[in-house]
Amino acid sequence: MSTIAVLGGGAWGTALGSMAARHGNEVKLYARDVSVVESINSVHRNERYLPGIDLYPKLAASTDAAEVLRGCDLILCVIPAQALTHAIEGLKALIPVDTPLVICAKGIERASGSLPSGIVARILPNQKLGALSGPSFATDVANGLPTAVTVAARDQLLADTIAAALSGRTFRCYSTDDLIGVEIGGALKNVLAIAAGAAIGRGYGASAQAALVTRGFVELRRIAQSMGARPETIMGLSGLGDLMLTCATPQSRNYSYGLAIGRGEDLSNRPLAEGVATAAIAAELAAGKDIEAPIIAAVAQILDRQITIDEAMEALLARPLKTEN
Repeated sequence: MSTIAVLGGGAWGTALGSMAARHGNEVKLYARDVSVVESINSVHRNERYLPGIDLYPKLAASTDAAEVLRGCDLILCVIPAQALTHAIEGLKALIPVDTPLVICAKGIERASGSLPSGIVARILPNQKLGALSGPSFATDVANGLPTAVTVAARDQLLADTIAAALSGRTFRCYSTDDLIGVEIGGALKNVLAIAAGAAIGRGYGASAQAALVTRGFVELRRIAQSMGARPETIMGLSGLGDLMLTCATPQSRNYSYGLAIGRGEDLSNRPLAEGVATAAIAAELAAGKDIEAPIIAAVAQILDRQITIDEAMEALLARPLKTEN
């Protein structure tokens, strides 16, 4: 694979596009924002989403989706989960049916409860689908810092091929055929990152943060396995690895959002945090499967202003004592 189309001109799409171009591929990026496209093409920067970072000069951008998708060997779809249905519906006539499409955004569609692969499969039933997920910040990837992720597809050979196409000197892709496991791990960790950030922002301390992340991971594992994910996937880069990164630093949008909640800050102008949209549907998924997920449920209630952080913590600590499992 040498010609790659990137759908999405945000931070992550731009970082992946620059990385893939650095590895010798011909990369074209589709974005709707004219200023983003002009900035990438003229000064090799995306100042709106990746300020101060120099992009690989051969990365090209366009507002013409047909031009970007024409003749491509691989499509990286970097469109947020909540916008994915509308976007793919609009682009479906332009997407070559024989070209693998790799989903690079994380989340669960709130309206339907579908993972991104389910959304795309519903609209493009004959498309070869994959997903890329793991502990990775856009700024790190754009700067060429060492990063490892997981690429998944139900066809292991396809996963291997995509992983080989995207891997390079500083970007390593492991492959798996556990598509559901990779996607659900990437979606649920965002909810737990909000919990971790809220605990620190409220002043509960590192011990409370560690307890929430550890017990939250148990909830993530229960939900994922109920959906058919394999334990080793959840313990890998796209599960535990991504959770560790996202719950540890304000560089994570979800953790930062939780910090703001804990501090009582204004949330109206904050950047997109996918865990905000995912929390409610994740809590519903757990309840529908009769799975204990009190931390995920608490995050959903806090975001919906049903309870305060203090009330949530008090309720969690008052739960009946039990063995650890």
